[in-house]
Amino acid sequence: MENMPKAVDLDDFDRRIIAALVEDGRMTVTDLAAQVGLSKTPCQVRLKRLQESGVIRGFRAIIDPAKLGMDHIAFTEVKLSDTREKALGEFNAAVRRIPEVEECHMLASNFDYLLKVRTADIRRYRMILGEKISALPHVASTSTFVAMETVLEAGHRRISRKG
Repeated sequence: MENMPKAVDLDDFDRRIIAALVEDGRMTVTDLAAQVGLSKTPCQVRLKRLQESGVIRGFRAIIDPAKLGMDHIAFTEVKLSDTREKALGEFNAAVRRIPEVEECHMLASNFDYLLKVRTADIRRYRMILGEKISALPHVASTSTFVAMETVLEAGHRRISRKG
C-alpha cells in the first residue's frame, strides 16, 4: 500500500475548473477561465498544474454505447479461491486484458471483486463470462446481475465544489 496516491490540495477555483471540464472537456481555456471567474493566464497555469499533478489524467470522448450496439451491462461478482497479494496481483493483471470489462473494483464484502461488463447482448456476455472471466486466475465463483436501465454513469459524474 506504499504506492497510495496522495490527495492534492485544491481550492475553490481548482474545483470549479474540474467541475467545468467534467461537463465539457473540450471547452477553450478562454471559455473555461470565464466560467470559473479567472483570467486566461492564471486559468492555464492552474489547468497545467492539475494535469501535471495527475488530478486531471486525460481527456476522452464519451461514446453512446447503444449507437455501437453495446448497451448490455452486467455486473459480475467474483469470489477468489486465494486472496494473498500474489493471487490478487495475478487476477488484477489478467482482468485488465479483457476489453469488455469496463470497471473492476475490489470490495470489502462476501465476494472479492465487482466487475462492470459491457457487451452487445446476453449471449455475448455469457461467452465472456464462460471463456474469459471464469478463466481468470484464482476465480472460485461468479454471480451476475443484469442492468435493466442505466440511470447515471461514470461519464456524467458531478464533482463536489466543496472540500
